[in-house]
Amino acid sequence: MSLHLHDTATRTTREFQPRRAGVASIYVCGATVQGVPHVGHVRSGLNFDVLRRWLAHGGLDVRLVRNVTDIDDKILTKADEAGRPWWEWAATHERAFEDAYDRLGCLPPSALPRATGHITQMIELIQRLIDGGHAYPASGDVYFSVAAHPEYGRLSGQRLDDVQQGESAAGGKRDPRDFTLWKGAKPGEPSWPTPWGAGRPGWHLECSAMATYYLGSEFDVHGGGLDLVFPHHENELAQSHAAGDGFARYWLHNAWVTMSGEKMSKSLGNTLSIPAVLQRARASELRYYLVTPHYRSTVEFSEEGLSEAVATYRRIESFVRRVVQRTGGVERGEVTPEFTAAMDDDLGTPQAIAAVHGVVRDGNAALDRGADEEARTAAAAVRTMTDVLGLDPLSEQWAEESGAEDAALGALGELVESMLEQRARARADRDFATADQLRDRLLDSGIAVEDTPDGPMWTLKDR
Repeated sequence: MSLHLHDTATRTTREFQPRRAGVASIYVCGATVQGVPHVGHVRSGLNFDVLRRWLAHGGLDVRLVRNVTDIDDKILTKADEAGRPWWEWAATHERAFEDAYDRLGCLPPSALPRATGHITQMIELIQRLIDGGHAYPASGDVYFSVAAHPEYGRLSGQRLDDVQQGESAAGGKRDPRDFTLWKGAKPGEPSWPTPWGAGRPGWHLECSAMATYYLGSEFDVHGGGLDLVFPHHENELAQSHAAGDGFARYWLHNAWVTMSGEKMSKSLGNTLSIPAVLQRARASELRYYLVTPHYRSTVEFSEEGLSEAVATYRRIESFVRRVVQRTGGVERGEVTPEFTAAMDDDLGTPQAIAAVHGVVRDGNAALDRGADEEARTAAAAVRTMTDVLGLDPLSEQWAEESGAEDAALGALGELVESMLEQRARARADRDFATADQLRDRLLDSGIAVEDTPDGPMWTLKDR
């Protein structure tokens, strides 16, 4: 394959060459499980799921590790506010995140490591850094010495004089720019024993230890949200290189999901939980909405945009199902050159989706003129291309989703038809007030009724 990816570290779009022939290794920064997942949280998982699928389509054995940060200041604070044990709070929300990833069609990661399960690896990494003169203990804490690492700022472009870690002031720091590797124990907080005293890991340390434990000292891709470039990924890169690890060869970052121009976050109070959004769109439709924009472009979340995505995805779905009804079945086929070119150009999903819709248009035209085999070939290509995006309408997950919706629509249809019969009788009896009342009740419920020469026709109003 001739895939090119935009590397944050070099600020260039580089040809992807896996470190090991036939194998692609990816580490994605996963959730800090402090609360219920929202749309902004899951976008990164979806974007890197598409990368994984495209690499696998190209014949690579993909090993994707996505971590869980299950110990963190925010987790401890929120658990304390709720009066619940920190570990129970973290486990509850970890399950919520995994459910969201599953419902939106993300393939399971090759490994799903938790920070608290890798304390040994973190202690070993800290010792290597201390031995190399890149870290120092101070009053139970351990800090990374930024000034001792000349490459610091390489990933984010930060000038050393401008660095601010965003950490609270600590008396033991030799330099305010240094960042915490290990936090000394505090009363009421969980802690683990170390040679420098009991405590818990710093956030940045966790991912370096877990990434190299599962993928080796050097691996292909490190991914995450744009907000992680500094300080999190900058600090990961610094401590890993200082310890002698080659670490990630490519750094990929997806842009935010925003509302009213602001990054979606809990602190802004503008979150949209996955369960809430899935009351307004099917999981496949929400996935379509989030993977269609380029991963490096901001998604401005809106109800109008979601509704448009629902309608657009259903056009793809409708075409494939028409072909199945007409021909009896559709296997997967070949992707088009346009689709391949788009995906190889830094995962150009907007152009890839456009290529899918072009095939859908041609396939519908073939159906209309009775060219069933041509339509079947088109549908086979659509299935394969949408499968790369995790959106194949006939995949087991989305077929089950459609089946459940079809059953619900069938039950709804029986109720609506019963009301329409009542309305027809009222009109026959010239009881127009009752007929209008029944029509208005349907309209208030989101069902539009149109009187046609063939009788009343009902449709669900656009979302």
